[in-house]
Amino acid sequence: MKTRTHFLIAGLVLVALGLGAFIWSQWPTPPAPASKQPEVRPVATPAAVAHSAPTIRHPISAASAAASTPEAREPDGSPQERLRASLIEFVGRKAALSFLQLDSFVYRLVATVDNLDRQHAPPRVWPVNPTAGRFTVTGVGANGMISRDNAQRYAPLVQFVESIDAGRAVALYVRLYPLFQQVYVELGYPNKYFNDRLVDVIDHLLATPDMAEPLGVALTEVKGPIQSLQPWVHYEFSDSSIESRSAGQKMLLRAGRVNARKMKAKLGEFRRLLTGQGIVK
Repeated sequence: MKTRTHFLIAGLVLVALGLGAFIWSQWPTPPAPASKQPEVRPVATPAAVAHSAPTIRHPISAASAAASTPEAREPDGSPQERLRASLIEFVGRKAALSFLQLDSFVYRLVATVDNLDRQHAPPRVWPVNPTAGRFTVTGVGANGMISRDNAQRYAPLVQFVESIDAGRAVALYVRLYPLFQQVYVELGYPNKYFNDRLVDVIDHLLATPDMAEPLGVALTEVKGPIQSLQPWVHYEFSDSSIESRSAGQKMLLRAGRVNARKMKAKLGEFRRLLTGQGIVK
């Protein structure tokens, strides 16, 4: 049987910002009712401070100086239509329609970025479509290990990420930033600055340890009256110290050591541009 796998492009976690792609095998997630809006942690905000200006550590103006690549004319239409057109222009129509959830894309993307350093990043609100594939494991039971061949499935995607023009990706992000900030406020963070959150999440992902392979995994024990229809696709890390890591760091670890290094290198490149540290004078 095939296991459904996903990738997340982190930072502006996905092709829109082009920060890199992360592979996610659909390991167990708690059941939840369908929702039209992304899942975010509720934030109680007093009305008196609802419109106060956020404290900014990484102003987007620093990144704008790195955007040296001229952009095409702003597409016509609503913000959603302009974003859709920009994504298609950036990655190509075939890739955009194949990989991305273009409906409510910004809401999905902002919520996913915010969830990557948490324990759970709900797949149902990711801004990407699931892709078919088999998560391969050697051994059985408590002796299971992620197959070394598993990382080979991700090689074409990693090569695609490495080919992304970082300057052009950041230019697109800077151009559309007001929309991302607006969504971040609407999702419950009126006094926060999304670019600060993005940089923090990138730093968190860059802190993912470089671990020796193969990594041990085991089938998750599913308890309760409702039995899983595909129990053989639900795995968790055998080492509790790895399993307790954030969703984003576990995505990198599952992708394989070589792929993780390449993804982290690309993330570092984008971080330097986002914070104005990679500008060539």
